Amino acid sequence: MRTTADDTRFRPGALIWLAVATFSMGIDGYVLAGLLPQISTDLQVDAAAAGQLMSVFAVTGAIAGPVLGALTGRWERKSTIVIALSVFVLGNLLVGLAPTYFWAMTGRVVSAVGGALLNAVIGSYVIARTPEHYRGRALALVMGGFLFATALGVPVGLVLGQADWRIPLFLVVGVGSAALVGIIARVPRLHLPPLSLRAALSPLTRPAILAVLLVPMGLMCASYLCFTYATLILGPRIGEGYPMIGALFGYGIVSLVGNFVSGRVTDRRGPVAVLTVIVATVLAAAVLGWAGLMLPGVAGAVAGLAWFLVSAFFNGGSGVAAQTRLAMMVPPAVAALVLALNNSAMMLGSGLGSAAGGLALATGVLPDQLLLLSGAVLAVALAVQLITAATVRRRPTEVSVGADSTPVAAGTHA
Repeated sequence: MRTTADDTRFRPGALIWLAVATFSMGIDGYVLAGLLPQISTDLQVDAAAAGQLMSVFAVTGAIAGPVLGALTGRWERKSTIVIALSVFVLGNLLVGLAPTYFWAMTGRVVSAVGGALLNAVIGSYVIARTPEHYRGRALALVMGGFLFATALGVPVGLVLGQADWRIPLFLVVGVGSAALVGIIARVPRLHLPPLSLRAALSPLTRPAILAVLLVPMGLMCASYLCFTYATLILGPRIGEGYPMIGALFGYGIVSLVGNFVSGRVTDRRGPVAVLTVIVATVLAAAVLGWAGLMLPGVAGAVAGLAWFLVSAFFNGGSGVAAQTRLAMMVPPAVAALVLALNNSAMMLGSGLGSAAGGLALATGVLPDQLLLLSGAVLAVALAVQLITAATVRRRPTEVSVGADSTPVAAGTHA
């Protein structure tokens, strides 16, 4: 049966399979960060080069997402999801089987292209298929797969990866393949009105939106500048292997808590105020964390973990505030597109952060000093946040909200 966007019955069973797909994406996006020593040894490259497997994935996804989303606008949505997920799974299989660094990098590019399109199409599918009064729950269910992967899937993958770093990639392939079967069997087909590339990129012509997008991009850049190389920062103090896995597990759990807390506080205080507090606090944590890492012995380890978990809490809460703020700036018809651009900005920020961290290490910067570089990025992000907040207060008419608009909040973290 040909289904259109007007047929908007709420089907949790179908959404669960989309959540399984985002679960596989969540594992793939983060698990390699804890396996850099194993990857560099096996592929015979240094840690900085191994880190570029993450940065290339993020940058490719950030560029490919909006473009592919627009170019495939005329395609039936379920078929597009199936194609995108298939490409994503194929790319991860290529990484898992890669005999050399070149093939591993090629696989990351392929998986990033599939994942970028998958993320864009899933978001538009959920919004189109779900009644407005169920939309928040539907988005939370689907995005919950990604958050659950960060909290549980990544640590499990890291445990398996101690034997062989390729095993988590095969885990992603297995979960993604299961999601593919479920989507083919349970997700209804959906046809949406075509969206041209020019229409898809039209929000980029609004300076206010571009300025606001710099804030989540800066947060992710600062986060990944350190998160990608967290093993090099915390490992010498708490131990590599299972202690580091425990720290990353704590990061995922605390981020998840931060996401839920941010949702409640954003509803009460507004996204602008919440986002300002988040950026300022993460900046303070970076500076104080760098100072604490200079302490000897257990004190340095405690300071490092405190920085790591405080950053996790506030980075985890940034997604809700950033997306709610952007959704309030545009009419409802464009809200989904702007949120997709926000996701691309965050991916671009994470890629730039990983690349900057790798370049800094390659030029002789010590791993601990990455916190100061992260603080510099956060200082710029805070300045942009304060300027854009002041501009909105002076010229509130620039914020266009339709009469029937409903803010969309879906939490994601660095």
